[in-house]
Amino acid sequence: MPLLHRLAVTTAAAVAATVAALSPAGATPLPLPMSYDGESSDRLVIRVSETGRHVDTVRYVLACHPTGGTHPRARAACRQLDAQTEWGRDPFAPVPPGAMCTGQYGGEATATVRGHWAGRPVHARFTRTNGCEIARWNRFSIVLRLPGS
Repeated sequence: MPLLHRLAVTTAAAVAATVAALSPAGATPLPLPMSYDGESSDRLVIRVSETGRHVDTVRYVLACHPTGGTHPRARAACRQLDAQTEWGRDPFAPVPPGAMCTGQYGGEATATVRGHWAGRPVHARFTRTNGCEIARWNRFSIVLRLPGS
């Protein structure tokens, strides 16, 4: 079991034991309050260009949990991101150096994603320059919505 996971489990067990010990007999303990400042911590700024040039760049803001922002398909984009999110894995990780990729070319489209997702900072760049990059882009097809699509 990874160290961070063990630490989280141990901390949660200690908090639960403390809450139970401090609660009057027979009382149902209240959940611990979560801080919420009115803005989602899962918030991304997405810039997409069909030609790779700044003149046609479209900018979306996507907030999830709760859903909001200016992305035209925010709910579907949040669902797509949730489906890509897995403990211990960066869903925005670039294609590994030296990866064997097909030589196909998917066009000049580029995208950047910046912000925070699942408690982690995000600084990702997307292109469609080879098969690996196209597959990575397609995993985020709703999030990286091209203008007019």
